[in-house]
Amino acid sequence: MVLALLAALLAGPAWGQSVPLQKITLNYPTRTAQVWPLYLAKEGGYYQKYGYDADLVFGVHPAGIAMVVSGEAVMTAYTLEQAMVASSKDGSLVAVGSAFKKSLFALMANKSIGGVRDLKGKRVGVSQIGDAPYNYTSGLIAKVGLAPRDVQWVPTGGDVSTRAAALVSGRVDAAMITAPVYFKIERQGYKNLGNISDYEDIYAPSVYLFKKSTVIANPKLAENLIKAHAEAIKRFYDDKGFALKAYLTWDKQDPADQERVYDHYAMVNTYERVPYVLTAAVQYILDHPADPQTAARMRAFDFHKVIDNSIVDRLVQEGFFEKLFGPGIKAEEERKAKLAFR
Repeated sequence: MVLALLAALLAGPAWGQSVPLQKITLNYPTRTAQVWPLYLAKEGGYYQKYGYDADLVFGVHPAGIAMVVSGEAVMTAYTLEQAMVASSKDGSLVAVGSAFKKSLFALMANKSIGGVRDLKGKRVGVSQIGDAPYNYTSGLIAKVGLAPRDVQWVPTGGDVSTRAAALVSGRVDAAMITAPVYFKIERQGYKNLGNISDYEDIYAPSVYLFKKSTVIANPKLAENLIKAHAEAIKRFYDDKGFALKAYLTWDKQDPADQERVYDHYAMVNTYERVPYVLTAAVQYILDHPADPQTAARMRAFDFHKVIDNSIVDRLVQEGFFEKLFGPGIKAEEERKAKLAFR
């Protein structure tokens, strides 16, 4: 008995010492509210709670995919369409949860553009052809009968700041801009032609994207990160002051503008408490490909190989979300489970 106790003491950390945190890197591919839960998990200590010393590293698409594939990052919070396109090329990836519905994402245009129809033949800025702004612009112009071929696409590189600069400088006539950046452009007199948040039939969620081998080698990693982000999302809804402080720590915006973003996202519950990847969102991406070649490849691909809702299923069954959010979450769990991609 004494020998067994001594062995246990020698094998574990000394009294008064904590178990060392596992160092991991997470990519965030955008400086928008899409990754607000990552900021909250970092600033609120939720990564540490689950045993990780997490380093958040910025890198726009395709850097996030490259970091995950190479093992430089264990996860990225990617838009579903970019994750599906990448996964159809590289089956080594897997999406295990979706906690963000869509951004406040406006199609902003210069003062000479009267409406969306006036974009025919005009220059529209995107970071790159086939990226999220490209797809969202395509969805909005389709509302008035325009097709992607009806506009001139101008790749600007960079992120939302680069697209905004291209619009203000006159390099492009319109571009998709996220809040709060587009608030500033509106105040300068540029026109808001439409926002994807106003259309239920435009799906723009993000997913937690991993490399399959990383998940296999670290069976609890994806589960723990979903838990950390779920706790961060609860903190978002419960503590507006801390949520704003956490965001502004990582992305220096006008506090009043960011509060406006917070109020909208809190009102529409844009952060999913039960983060299933939904069938309707997957189907929307399949129905709105960037080009015919991508469409053919994605139609031929079995996305059941790269979208996995089993971890969220298990957390539901174990009562994690009910314990975190309270018994009222059960109705949402049941509804979302029926809508989940299977």
